Amino acid sequence: MAGSVQFDLVSPERRLASVAASEVQIPGADGDLTAMEGHAPTITTLRPGILKAVSSEGTKSYVVTGGFAEISAGGVSVLAERAVPVEEANAALFDALLSEAREAAAVTEDKDAAEKLIADMMALRAAVGQ
Repeated sequence: MAGSVQFDLVSPERRLASVAASEVQIPGADGDLTAMEGHAPTITTLRPGILKAVSSEGTKSYVVTGGFAEISAGGVSVLAERAVPVEEANAALFDALLSEAREAAAVTEDKDAAEKLIADMMALRAAVGQ
């Protein structure tokens, strides 16, 4: 595929993707970004969101809850705390994610960050339609 980057997505449970992609849309903690061939080397943390990879096989979307993305001359590597294909995301998953976020919020001193995490999880749930 001309104009492509190697895209790899892994979570602690499994490798979810390893394809040549024309673009990778990343939900960065400081804002969304799209990595394509020739992108400047970058490392960013992820916020809860939908990560998309466009390849010759079509567009594949993944729910990610956090982690890191590294964009380099060699491609795009995403190490996600938790990642699942959008089609596997269900109400039970989002219930568990929100419960974990609320439990963490109850014991943290950084209430602003905790509220943002809960809001991001709720927005992610809405974006997936759950």
